[in-house]
Amino acid sequence: MPALNAFQVYKLLPQTNCGRCGLANCMAFAVELLSGKKKVENCLPLIEESKYASKLKQLQEIFTTTDEVQETGLVYHEDKCTGCGACVTVCPVDVNASQLIAGGKGCEVEGVVFRVEDGKTKIVDLKKCRRMGSQKTCRVCEIYCGTGAIEIRAVGG
Repeated sequence: MPALNAFQVYKLLPQTNCGRCGLANCMAFAVELLSGKKKVENCLPLIEESKYASKLKQLQEIFTTTDEVQETGLVYHEDKCTGCGACVTVCPVDVNASQLIAGGKGCEVEGVVFRVEDGKTKIVDLKKCRRMGSQKTCRVCEIYCGTGAIEIRAVGG
């Protein structure tokens, strides 16, 4: 998913300006959501009213891995992914989980970062990524991704 701006996030909010999140309006909430100061669940109308279920789901998908992305710097753009599986086969964590992965097989094993499902790469467990914690040097998935679907950003940026 390409980087979002506050207006794009605002369009997914109820736009009621109810203030129940503690902010003056939904645009302020969108800015706080993007900065990580608020969570999707802080918007009570999204949670409580079924008419916003689709918007809630979209926002949860966008912001589910925000904390891990901020920790690792790994950003995945699913719209650019062709499902080639290069990231799966070159990821040192994945290969350590099963040596069959390096040969393009065995992707159903546990303990992997990436897996190809339904023709697209899915991030299975970003907490397993070598970029979690203090080591931030691994960039293998980004280097071998031929479509630019995987991008490593400066942590905190």
